[in-house]
Amino acid sequence: MKKYERVPYGTPGAKTYAVKSFFSQQTNYVPKIDYPISIRENFLRAAKRQNPCWVPNDGVDMDTFMLSQVTGCGEADFGAPNDHNFTDWFGCEWRFVRSAGGPMLDPNTPPVVDDITQWEKQVTFPNLDDYDIAGLCGEIMKTHDPEKLIHVDILAGCTERLVALLGGYTQSMLAMAVEPEAVRDFLEAFVDFEIHFHDTLLKHLPVDMITYHDDWGTERDTFFSPDMMEEIVLEPTKRLFDYYHSRNTVVQLHSCGKIERFLPYMVEMGVDFGQFQERANDLPRYKAEWGDKIGFNINAMCSSDKPEDIEADVHKVIDTFGKGGGLHGGAYGPGPKATWDAAYEWYCYSSEKYDEERGE
Repeated sequence: MKKYERVPYGTPGAKTYAVKSFFSQQTNYVPKIDYPISIRENFLRAAKRQNPCWVPNDGVDMDTFMLSQVTGCGEADFGAPNDHNFTDWFGCEWRFVRSAGGPMLDPNTPPVVDDITQWEKQVTFPNLDDYDIAGLCGEIMKTHDPEKLIHVDILAGCTERLVALLGGYTQSMLAMAVEPEAVRDFLEAFVDFEIHFHDTLLKHLPVDMITYHDDWGTERDTFFSPDMMEEIVLEPTKRLFDYYHSRNTVVQLHSCGKIERFLPYMVEMGVDFGQFQERANDLPRYKAEWGDKIGFNINAMCSSDKPEDIEADVHKVIDTFGKGGGLHGGAYGPGPKATWDAAYEWYCYSSEKYDEERGE
């Protein structure tokens, strides 16, 4: 039996948020619900797996900003209809490929670093004084609803930055194998920069969560071995994540590929939520085996606008990944009404499930 009312789309007087789709920039209206506790408190409960009241909905409960939006640095425009080139703030040249849905290193441009042992001479870390972080964040805060969370996607993490600077995965994996000490030294310096950047960002923007990108595998296995993880990547990454946590920032790790054998290291690093490639990983099994130690970011992508289909898609995600907390995501449909219905079902059904867990 449904305990919470699902308010129909278009109901006069219904409270709404206007949100834009990340990829299409289409504006949808989603419900603004009178929650029993604050969005922030509920999100932290979900992250800590401590009795959340509902599963946080990314499209309703938080505002997401890309690195370029808070710094002005070069970055791919995912909403652009055409291919385009850009230079990131480390000087790496990229080309956004519309048909692939993402950027790739420009193969016609030499890498920034041609010898990892010379990284101190060849890498120029961004000078934050060259970026109007205060001004851009100030503009964000003028319209930001203080009830909502602020999520910043900072993109390339330790190994992804290594890959970008060296010009590809072949060069970076060889560097890890042949010059592990030089790679480790670079990663430690990179973490120092990221800490400095986050410290600067927090002076102007109250960030609740960051998404840190570090793709660690193909769809068959990880790029590098557990020994390399332990000797090179683990400690610098854990140091960065410990810093984020010390600043009350939730850590979400985006990592493509089949990354199962790195799950224990993610737990050791202190990852709060994993954003993993569904087709390359058995995520329901990961939830069953690791769900008491790490959370998941999973969406319900509803392909139908029929109410019964939306319910089935939403319920499947909540039932599979929501138990005990450790889940945030969203529910999206093909059109404004379906997106509204999916968002309401996401909130109401997850609330009913958590009420059951608490015996209410």
